[in-house]
Amino acid sequence: MKMTGRVVVIGDALIDELRDDAGVREFVGGAALNVAVGLARLGFPTSLIAMVGDDSAGAHIRTYLDDYGVSLIPTIGPYGTSRAVSVRSAGGEPTYQFNEAAQRRRVNFGDAEIAAVSGAAMTVISCFPFDNAGQTRELAEVLETAGGQISIDPNPRSGMMHDRGEFVRGFERIVAGASLAKVGDDDAALLYGTSLEELRARLVSLGVESVLATAGAAGASVEAGDVVVSAPISRMPGPIIDTMGAGDAVLSSTVASLLSHHPGDASDWTEVLVTAMDVAAATCRFEGALLRLPSALSGLSSDRFGS
Repeated sequence: MKMTGRVVVIGDALIDELRDDAGVREFVGGAALNVAVGLARLGFPTSLIAMVGDDSAGAHIRTYLDDYGVSLIPTIGPYGTSRAVSVRSAGGEPTYQFNEAAQRRRVNFGDAEIAAVSGAAMTVISCFPFDNAGQTRELAEVLETAGGQISIDPNPRSGMMHDRGEFVRGFERIVAGASLAKVGDDDAALLYGTSLEELRARLVSLGVESVLATAGAAGASVEAGDVVVSAPISRMPGPIIDTMGAGDAVLSSTVASLLSHHPGDASDWTEVLVTAMDVAAATCRFEGALLRLPSALSGLSSDRFGS
């Protein structure tokens, strides 16, 4: 794989607390953190710009990122480290609760952050507080210095979003003209009250070069210029254990493909999408959101590291 420089990911880092009939488990997570770690596992030097607390949970996040070789450029959270509590019942969709730190998250953009973005081959934004107009303005100013590509996943969370209209305005301000936007059917419903196909068309009209649209069990599609391709979810050995990191795995894999061999025609994009779906399917065979490769299902991966 051809490496083309450092990737910078901007967004959230938190502790995922999972509660179900089997008990309570904690995982290091956050959409942006998952993408950063995923890209590092795919061989790309990666930095994460995110808020973490000066507390034991923040120390756990720092150690985890060190384990996977991700460089953290932190904003110290005044309310501690963000936490998401996921309650899961058999046969039901999980419900999420976010602590005050998660609901009031923000990142500072100082010299270190600006320098990282300006030197990045790709800047990826995921789960950013677009409903904070000041944060969106600061992000826009920083992205003006970006020399590489920009990829965005809005990743809204109803428990963290305070103003849907402002979130949409902020997201559309940043996504216009981006190299890649990744959206899901849940994003379309929560942010726009519309279908995934309609959201994909809107992003194309805003000048997004390629739109990656994920629809859960219905698979995913990419629209890039005149190219529109789709792929079903990949069949892999073993049962699906946890879908929490599927979308982040798809984004990590797609960004890696854009950086290593930018796709051109339908055949190229189909290969990119199928590879991403394979990675997502492997990730779903394990609990937690850590990106896994299909080789992990054959016992070829040292995936116990860094838990």
